[in-house]
Parts: sequence; C-alpha cells; structure tokens
Amino acid sequence: MASENKNPIMIAANKEMAVASDVQGLLLQIRPEWQSKKLVQRVAKLLPVDPSSACQRLFNAAIHDIKKKILVAGIDIAQEAVATNRLPQINRPEDIEDYNVSKTIDLAYYMGLLSRPEWRRLTRVYDIRRDLEHEDDEYEATIEDCFYIFKTSIEAVLAKDPIEVIRLLDIKEIVEQPTAVTLDHTVKEEYGVAPAVRQAEIYKFLISTALNDKHPDIVRQNCYISLGTLSSLTKDQVKIEVSRLYSDKVKRKGLDVFTARVSFAAGILPYFKKSILKTFFSSYLEHMKSIGHDFRKNDKHGNLLRELREIGGLDYCHDDALPGMIEWLSQCYIGEQSFGRYSEGRKVFYSNVGAPLSKEILMDSKRKVAPLIRKIISKSKEIQMDCKWKYCQRRAQDLLDAIVPE
Repeated sequence: MASENKNPIMIAANKEMAVASDVQGLLLQIRPEWQSKKLVQRVAKLLPVDPSSACQRLFNAAIHDIKKKILVAGIDIAQEAVATNRLPQINRPEDIEDYNVSKTIDLAYYMGLLSRPEWRRLTRVYDIRRDLEHEDDEYEATIEDCFYIFKTSIEAVLAKDPIEVIRLLDIKEIVEQPTAVTLDHTVKEEYGVAPAVRQAEIYKFLISTALNDKHPDIVRQNCYISLGTLSSLTKDQVKIEVSRLYSDKVKRKGLDVFTARVSFAAGILPYFKKSILKTFFSSYLEHMKSIGHDFRKNDKHGNLLRELREIGGLDYCHDDALPGMIEWLSQCYIGEQSFGRYSEGRKVFYSNVGAPLSKEILMDSKRKVAPLIRKIISKSKEIQMDCKWKYCQRRAQDLLDAIVPE
C-alpha cells in the first residue's frame, strides 16, 4: 500500500538526483588532458540549467578527441581505412578536421580505434544529439538521453588514452641491433592493439628480412624470434593476407626447410595451399628415410627432429605423408633387439637422441596421431618384426599408452 501512495514528483526528483550522482562519477573518469581544459567544470555548471547544451558540448569534445586519436594513429592507417571502406579521401591532416561527425565515427571504427559496440553506441548518441539540436514540442531531452550521451562519450572516448600505434621504424631499430634482442612488454602491447594495416606492414618486413640471406645473421635471427613473439598477437586477417603473398612465392620456388620454419614461427604455414604442404612434407619424409631411424644414426637425429619440431612437428603435415611420418617416428622410438657384448645391460638398442624426440613429436600432435598410430604399428612389417622381442613390444605398448586414450 505504501508504494502506491508515493508522490510521482518525488519519484522523478529522486531519479534525477541518482542520475546526477552517476554523471558526476562519470565526469571524474575523463582524462587529465581534458580536465585541464576546464571541460568538466563547464559541463557540470551547464547540466542543471541546460542539460541539452551540456550533452552537446561533451559530445563535441568526444568527436574532437577522436580526430586527434586518428592523427596520432597515423595518416597512412587512415588512408588505408578510407580506401577500403569508401570514405571521403584523406591526403593531409587538415582533411580529417573537415570530416563530418558520422564519417569521423565510421573512420575511427574502421581504423580499429573504436570497437563495434562503441561505434554503435556513438552512432546512437549522434542521433540523439541531432534531436537535441532541434529540440521542440515534438522532442524533449529526457534524463535517460542525457545520461546515455554522457556515459558513451566518456567511456568510449574521453576516458581512453590515444592508442600509440607502433611504427615499422620502431621494430627496425630493435631487430637491427648487433646483439640478440627480445621484444619487451610495451612493444608487444602496442603491436597487439595496432590496426591490421600496420601489423601487416611489420609482419611483411620481419618475414622478408628473416628470409633474406643478404642481411646479417643476427638481424635475421632477431626477426625470426620476433615473429614467434608476435604471432599470437597478430590478427588472423593479417596472417591470411601475408600467407597469400608468400604462398605465391613458394609455389614458384618451392618450400624449403628454413622458409617453413619462418612461416611456422609467423603462424602462416597452415594457410599455405595443401599442394605446397603435400610436396614439402613428402620431401621431408624422404629425407628422414634417407637418414634412417636406427640407433647407428643417433648423431644425425638431433638436427633432423629438432628441425621437424620447428616446423610444427606433425600438426600441419599433409595426410599423404602423415602415416609414413608416424611409422618412422614410432620405429625410432621402439628400437630393435640388442646384440653383442652390450646386450646384457641394454635389452633394446635405440637412438638416445632420436627416441625421446620422436616420442615428443608424436605426443605434441596427439590429436592427429592417436586415430592412426595403433593401425600403423600393427600393419608395419618392420615394427612387428622388432616387436617379436618382448622388450621392443613393451616400448611399443608404452608409446600407444601415452598417445591413445583409453
């Protein structure tokens, strides 16, 4: 009963006080740069007497801030976004100042300075602001309108620092040092938020330099290590774009081991055409067979199998080469019956270097290997011959137990 007797005027007054309190909290989130321009004080004074003007002033400041962030990000990135999305042409910084509000919001979104939800919210705010400009008897600003404008303008724009977009020159200065380097947290953070066009520019430079034997070895190594560091931070669209470029080159010249290593570090190897991967892994399998899996080739197995791990092991191995790879690695791990004077102390002869590496490679690609390995081992005449020796049979079973789920 008590709730039914509440005075509507009191309800509205309480609501306005609550919103006003929330607005004051939002104003405190505005960056110091804008705080020093007295924006907060002016808006706070206007809000009680002319909320529509306060909203418009805050939104105008947000649009001005977006234009500054576009310039900080770089004209080159803006031009790429313009060309891709059919926005008005930009040739110089002054052209951005001439952009209207809606196009400014769109450009910031296409450059990656606004998320899609932020872009949608700011577009809605722009619609509300246009209504406020023509406020009359048909439309009157509500408390909810004002709060929405304040919340969106501040949280999506005025509270956020400009994105410091990493430059290609920054990366060059790091990797071209005459010593081994690693990318620090700041560089990784700036690269991670960089728009796709800038990531692609940096990625292409790192890959081309790593593959170019005219550059000093230390610089190529720094580029290779940097690719591994940045791979997880690189947008998929960038990897696909770069993979197309190198896929065409590889198709003409063939995929060699070092290019495969660089491509795997960069995360573009899985995007190569299946025909390229088939040729490469089939060739690598023949190389493995030419060396052999038995313990006498122990000194060759280290480089051979570490190299295989550096191209992703069996993760991207073509289906045609996969059974042969699994059989070779299984044979290398299982070994053969020992003989001679050492047979008493060692029941199985296997490669001390190759056996553990072979098992690790099979384990690393367990998802691909598990459905095939039992049948491959049972059908391999060589493995079955070795497994007549019970100690080899035990090693084969240990391998299966480690890879095949019960």
